Amino acid sequence: MAKKYTWCFLIVLMSIAIVAAHIGETAVPAVFIFGDSTMDVGTNNFLPVSQEIKADFYYNGIDYPFSEPTGRFSNGYNTADRIVKLLGYKKSPPSFFALMNDSPTFKRNILEGVNFASGGSGILNTTGLNNFMSLGEQINLFATVLGNITELCGPAAAATLLSKSLFIVSSGSNDILEQQRSRAPLSPDFLDNLQSTYANHLRRLYNLGARKFAIITIPPIGCCPVERSYNGSECLQGANEFARQFYNATETLLQQLSSQLSAMNYSIGNSFGLTLDIMGNPLAFGFKEIRKACCGDATTMCNQTASLCQNRDEYLFWDRFHPTQKTAVLAALTFFGGSHRFVKPVNFSTLAAINIV
Repeated sequence: MAKKYTWCFLIVLMSIAIVAAHIGETAVPAVFIFGDSTMDVGTNNFLPVSQEIKADFYYNGIDYPFSEPTGRFSNGYNTADRIVKLLGYKKSPPSFFALMNDSPTFKRNILEGVNFASGGSGILNTTGLNNFMSLGEQINLFATVLGNITELCGPAAAATLLSKSLFIVSSGSNDILEQQRSRAPLSPDFLDNLQSTYANHLRRLYNLGARKFAIITIPPIGCCPVERSYNGSECLQGANEFARQFYNATETLLQQLSSQLSAMNYSIGNSFGLTLDIMGNPLAFGFKEIRKACCGDATTMCNQTASLCQNRDEYLFWDRFHPTQKTAVLAALTFFGGSHRFVKPVNFSTLAAINIV
């Protein structure tokens, strides 16, 4: 047993050294990713969900290597992919279920991280009422992964691995969109419930060993093509205002949690502000179309029978909900190495470099 723990601890130290070699002083042995379709790299491929919340078919993935539809809601890579590459990895961690399918190497592969994100999911367990994985269920899967890491490495090495790892969380858009569509009010009570539940999820991750939280908040969802279609191609300001309030509340929540949880470190990426900045001056960022979807339109999903734009890097939106690969890469670069304007109190690169003893 002692030999097994020693071997695993050496793997952890080697992983830290390898990553540090890529990104200077930063040492992130693993990345664990949670959230919705903006982070999903194929979780929903393995779940009995409707085609509406799957992306394992063309034209999705047209700009991914070999034009492969992987389950990403994108023409190529998503924001999670790019952040992980910026951390020095060749590729982002696969979904939990993809790793489970390769059971002989499962325990070894999870030492570099796992993606639990599931398209259609939300902060609230009731959001969607479908067969995807809510944020709470994703954390349940992480607890299972932690059990495997602890069994393989021992408690001390497992705790070291997690404390130095980066935990990326991006959730909340689906909760707000569903509340809006149900014609229920986007009220202060709803926001309080959302934030209270979010706080419980983040505390649970902390109690399981997470120490570095990279939080990506929701964009101005009232400006995505499907929402514009309800308002004569203009943004739905009610949804946007609630998204702004969600950002402000999440920033306050993280400040409070970090004051209560002594070893918690965090960074909050402001998708709301960044997207509005792009929309205010799209040509400065290389975009020519910020209203329409590249694949499909505001009311139909992206598939191989949908209309497809040819100049995908000029579009802000890939489909009626999701950003293009170019938009995702821009967000990742901003949150990873950007200034206090769109990511604070530190950027993701600085967060990753924090030395947890």
